Amino acid sequence: MRTNYKRILLKLSGESLMGAQGYGIDTVRLNEYAAQIKDVAASGVEISIVIGGGNIFRGLSGASKGFDRVKGDQMGMLATVINSLALSSALEAVGQPAKVFTAINMFPIGEHYSKWRAIEAMKAGKVAIISGGTGNPFFTTDTGSALRGIEVEADVMLKGTRVDGIYTADPEKDPTATKFSEITYDEVYTRGLKVMDLTATALCKENRLPIIVFNMDTPGNLKKVLAGEPIGTLVY
Repeated sequence: MRTNYKRILLKLSGESLMGAQGYGIDTVRLNEYAAQIKDVAASGVEISIVIGGGNIFRGLSGASKGFDRVKGDQMGMLATVINSLALSSALEAVGQPAKVFTAINMFPIGEHYSKWRAIEAMKAGKVAIISGGTGNPFFTTDTGSALRGIEVEADVMLKGTRVDGIYTADPEKDPTATKFSEITYDEVYTRGLKVMDLTATALCKENRLPIIVFNMDTPGNLKKVLAGEPIGTLVY
């Protein structure tokens, strides 16, 4: 596989890990992800991954139900660690070495994250799975993935979702919504599109980290995106 990208940051949504069961971790979906990631890693692309925790707990929705916001966000961080451990286990099972890093010190569950250790792991052929968001409350895993993508000097941030790109409106609710093949960071902001939160979009813009939004739930799509096939939306 030929690709323009030597190193990537793959952002996966926690919700996608639920698969068809509507909660928790669907092992079928997890194994599909592991197979796609192994396939790409075999071509020599260095991979770092950030996973959300919405399939287990969301700090913001917890706060709306009476949880203290800081504690709620900390629970969300722990949910990302659970998902990261599950993905690392699935990767190791298919023969792809992986290493879990945590934004806050959680030894021996994972190694305390540092840019240099994550890059070292990727250069050694391991997938670096970076969990715990930024390690701070009031920041989403989108912001965490933007930050980590910039830190580890990724060439692109790939945002794997349930939809095949960015639309003028929610395609699941509005049948007239049309898809963008590419869009600027500023246009995402002015149109109020819910691609990522504003902090994450601003971080990517300021540091010139391009984003490609694509449907990760279709097996083979990760490889297609990296090969340059126009199946998602480029944010630049």
